[in-house]
Amino acid sequence: MAKWESEVQNYPGFPDGIAGAELLERCMDQAVRYKVKIVEDEVQSLKKTGETFHLRGRQDSYHANRVLIATGLTHLPPEIQGARECLGTSLFFCKDCDAYRLQGQRLAIVGCNNEAADYALGMLLFSPNVTLTTNGKDIQWDDDRGGWLEEYGIHVRQDRICALEHEAGRLQSLVFVSGEPAQMDALFTTRGDVPHNALAVEIGALMDPEGQIIVDDHMRTTVPRLYAAGCVTPANCQMVIAAGQGATAGQAINRDLFDESLRQHTLPRIGQ
Repeated sequence: MAKWESEVQNYPGFPDGIAGAELLERCMDQAVRYKVKIVEDEVQSLKKTGETFHLRGRQDSYHANRVLIATGLTHLPPEIQGARECLGTSLFFCKDCDAYRLQGQRLAIVGCNNEAADYALGMLLFSPNVTLTTNGKDIQWDDDRGGWLEEYGIHVRQDRICALEHEAGRLQSLVFVSGEPAQMDALFTTRGDVPHNALAVEIGALMDPEGQIIVDDHMRTTVPRLYAAGCVTPANCQMVIAAGQGATAGQAINRDLFDESLRQHTLPRIGQ
């Protein structure tokens, strides 16, 4: 998901922001510096025999005593002409990540449920010009939110969007099947997310109602020795949060291995 983010503004240590792709590259370089073995493979199956995990990839098979799943999720962009060209430039998924940079601009929210209504109301902190469009779908937000949308003057438009007019990914306007186009500078979509949880499901880890892997405070799943971190868990989907969860999981795994080695009288020692 970071590859779609042209400028990450809330990752500590980068006061001027950093492109998501560059941040990923720097993280990989840091891992290699500390002699982490990097394997490029697609894991297709995860099973467990006793206390050993068996991972089958397209290229090879792997075995481990602990596994950390950090497979993330995919935000679903709207199925509108021009949407993919605008991704990361003027089409966004997260108001917490991207609304700050769009202060005072003309903002549109695509969606028809409570989440979409909350997005539109929350955007008023950043811009007085906010439109909520259901893209041809029936309104599904509750009566309370309907009242708040009216109270705070959020313009709601229900006709279907047929295209996003843009210049090199920079949104110019929403073109509707009927009626006049609406000039906009940025669009947020709340179509939904697809958590990549297939490996965890296969091995029997429990999911929440949204398909995210359930974890405890140490990022342990309901399967012993199996951990999960990042956007495949119920965490707020931000890179800094995913990194923090990864650090929490790594520390927990390290402590787990240490305690196990003491119980088994196999404590690793330098030079031995």
